[in-house]
Order: sequence, then structure tokens, then C-alpha cells
Amino acid sequence: MAQERLTMRKIREILRLKYEAKLSNRAIAGACKVSNSTVGEYLKRAKAAGVNWPIGDIEEDELYKQLFPEKERDPTQRVIPLPDWEEIRKEKLRKGVTLQLLWQEYKEKYPEGLQYSQFCHHYQQWRQAQKVPVRRIEHVGGEQMQVDYAGLKIPITDPQTGRIKEAFVFVAVLPASNYSYAEVQPKANQCNWNNAHVRAFEFFGGVVRIVVPDNLTTGITKPNYFEPGVNNAYQELAEHYKFAVLPARVRKPRDKGKVENGVLNVERWVIAPLRHRTFFSIYEAEKAVKEQLEKLNNRIMKAVGRSRRQEFEELDLPQLQPLPEHKYEYIETKTAKVNIDYHIEFDKHFYSVPYRLIHQRVEVRASERMLEIYYKGKPVASHPRSFRMGRFSTLREHMPDNHKFMEDLSAERLIQWAEAIGPHTTSMVQAALQAKDIPQQAYRTCLGVIRLGKKYPLHLLEQACLAAFEARVFSYSAVKQELDLLQEHPGSTITDSLPPHENIRGAEYYQERTKS
Repeated sequence: MAQERLTMRKIREILRLKYEAKLSNRAIAGACKVSNSTVGEYLKRAKAAGVNWPIGDIEEDELYKQLFPEKERDPTQRVIPLPDWEEIRKEKLRKGVTLQLLWQEYKEKYPEGLQYSQFCHHYQQWRQAQKVPVRRIEHVGGEQMQVDYAGLKIPITDPQTGRIKEAFVFVAVLPASNYSYAEVQPKANQCNWNNAHVRAFEFFGGVVRIVVPDNLTTGITKPNYFEPGVNNAYQELAEHYKFAVLPARVRKPRDKGKVENGVLNVERWVIAPLRHRTFFSIYEAEKAVKEQLEKLNNRIMKAVGRSRRQEFEELDLPQLQPLPEHKYEYIETKTAKVNIDYHIEFDKHFYSVPYRLIHQRVEVRASERMLEIYYKGKPVASHPRSFRMGRFSTLREHMPDNHKFMEDLSAERLIQWAEAIGPHTTSMVQAALQAKDIPQQAYRTCLGVIRLGKKYPLHLLEQACLAAFEARVFSYSAVKQELDLLQEHPGSTITDSLPPHENIRGAEYYQERTKS
């Protein structure tokens, strides 16, 4: 029977790695941090209970009942205890005391107990469990990929400001051949971490069964030997490529010796030779790193007399799993509130949603190319991803009707509507459009003037526009004021209502300037 009662999550992971990732029991035991016998016991019980992968939505209690059915115990059957192995060890240290003598004493006390071979076997297992074995790890080709960030960073100089930022270098090593991959990243975040794995798999031409990361927060949420927590984004990547995540133990350099050696080689033979060069972009640095990496992988290793590439092609490449049909794409999620202008902000860019969702909270899912917005689990908007900060991506179907109307406005349409009223209104609208550096700034003024024709007689609107035009006052308020004067005092004009002042110029001044 298994030594411990595993969690539902651990049982699911054991079944997934066995039937989906096709790992051996020993590899599964290493990935899940349980004993090899525990893995075998749970797989045996799952098979006997008819529990297959995927296991579906079965509840935890029901799963345990299926895996551990209760057995009726014979009340007459006597329970034979195992020896106290610690006491056995102490007794064995005495001169002349052997295991056979200790077994004979045990059998005298428990005649139905363990036989001598079983006694010795259990004692040796207990002794081995008390030791921490140290051995040289023999890596199987195509089984593992170890990943980490290099300690050295590459300075990137902004060509405009001269400001220097340090770029990170991601390193992946196949420990069987020491074949290495490296890339330059502007930031060490989750998106770059996951996508670097994707590019590493493409570089190697296949997928390993086990990935050994250092305990970075981009991969591991809880650095714990017994049950390391893999964050959700990294877990999605693992499930997509069907590999197991086996984190290196904290303060255990033996677990990640190859990647640390690989990082050291990248620092010495890839990054250090570039120290005198000035890079003005990530692209330039990446190109230089690829050139140096090619030299590293083709360099003859003294210990084996062959290059990393030769070792890779013989040991790793034939054993790699094929790449999946569909490439993994990192999805970044965020909850956002819809602003009053029916846009949400994501990475300092603004995307529209249907205006009915103003003040509601939505879920944003963004890849490197697309951004999708969901409300209560249903998709409501989709935009191409934009990295232009402070700009807007707006879809017409998201606008309310009045905003659609304003978007459809044009200078030609406003002039056409003004011509239906009369020549003076037309002149007024044209002058208002020309008075602004950007014609769109005058759209509301022109629209307001034209709509006055629905409230006032058209002949009065024509007179008001003529008066405002001659006074060179191209505003809605001027036309409205003139209309009110014409209704109260027929024959008056806007210039008649202005108080006398030396800085107020009449129509004659503008007419003379026009002639000159």
C-alpha cells in the first residue's frame, strides 16, 4: 500500500504524466516528489478501479473510495508488528550480534512474523532510507531540458537618449549533450519566460519529457521539495507540450549542475566576448548572441573530443518528442473596468467594447497578436494587439448612435446641408470650417448652426448668418444671438447690439482687407 495519502491534484498529475506524457514511473516519481513505489501503487489501484485519464469531474472523496475500497477485516486475525528497526540497528552495533541472531529473537516473540529474507530486505530498505545517496547523474538523451537566466546581462543603449538598460539572457541546456540555446530578453517576465521555452523547443527541433527550472517566480510559485507549486501559466505550457516540470531543489546545485555549467559557458563564450560592443536594440544583441552561440555549440569539448552539436545529433535529437501541431501562444489575462468612453486600458493602450458595458468589469485575454475581451465568460470584443501607448483602437459597432453620427460627419456633408438652407448659411459654414486649423474642430459649430433651421424660420437664419459672417464672428452663439435679436427687433443686426469701442471693427474693415 502507498506510504501516504496523496492529494487530488497529485493523483491527477501522476495519471497525466503516465498516460499523456508517457513517462516512466521513476520519472513521474521525480516530477511529483513521491516515491517510486507510491507511483506504482497508485497506478495499480487506478487500473484495478477502472480510473482512466482524463478522470473527468469526479469528486475527491469518490476517487479515494474507488482507489482505496474498504476491506472487511477478520477480527480473529492477529496483527504482526514490524520490528523496531532503530533498535535493531543499535543492537547490531554490539560485538557478536548479527541480523540472523536478531531475527531469531524476533521469531521467538512473533512466530508468524517475517521470514529471514524478508527481515533482511526490510532492514536494508530502512537503512537506505536513512542515508542521502550522492551519485553521478547519468542523463538520458532527449529526456531533460534545464533552464535558467544567466547572471551576466547585456547593456542596451537607447540611440536617442543614450540611456542604458540591461537585457536578460535566457539559457536552455540539454544535459545529455550539453547542447545549448540562448536568447536576449528585455524583461524577465512570465510572457518572455514561456515564449523562450517555445523558441528553445523549435531550436532543438523537438520536445523533452522533463524540464528542470530553477525556482524562479516565473515558473515556480512555491519552492517546496515535497510539492512544488507550478504557476498556472507555466502549467498550461507544460500541458500543451506534454512535459513534466521538475524544479531544482532549493540550495541543491547538484540538481541543476548542467544548466549552471551551461549558463557559465554562455557567460564565458557568448556574453563576455561581446563586452566591448555597443548595442542599440534587442535585435542587434540577439543577432550577436546567435553568432556566438553557434561557435559554442560547434566547439570541440575536451572531455569527449566531440562538439555539442555532434553529441546532440547522436544522443538527443533522435529521442525528442515531435513538436505539437499547433504552436503554443502565451495568453496574458487581466480584469479591467470599462471607462465612460466605453474603452478599457491594457498595457497603456485603449480598446473599445460595446458602450452598453460602461462601468462594468470585463476579463481581458491578450496574446502577442490579438486581444480579446470577455464579459461574464462571453466574448464581446476582439482587437489586433497594439503597443502604441496612449492611442485608441475603436470599432464602429461599439459606439452609441450619436457617436456614430458624429463619426460620419464630414465638411462636404455639412456644406451640402447648409446649401439646402441658403447661400449665407453656406458661407457661414464654410468660413467656420476654414477658421480652424483642423476642420473637425468646427463640426459641432456648423452642426449647431444648421440645426437652428429647425427652430427658426429659414429666412431669419439666412439673415443671421449674413450678419455674423459680415462681422467675422464664426460661432454658433453669434448666429443664435442674431436670431433672437431679429425675432425681437426685426431689421437689427449683431453689430448694432455691440457697445461702441475703438477695438471693435465693422464689416467695412474686413471688406477693405479683402479687396487689398
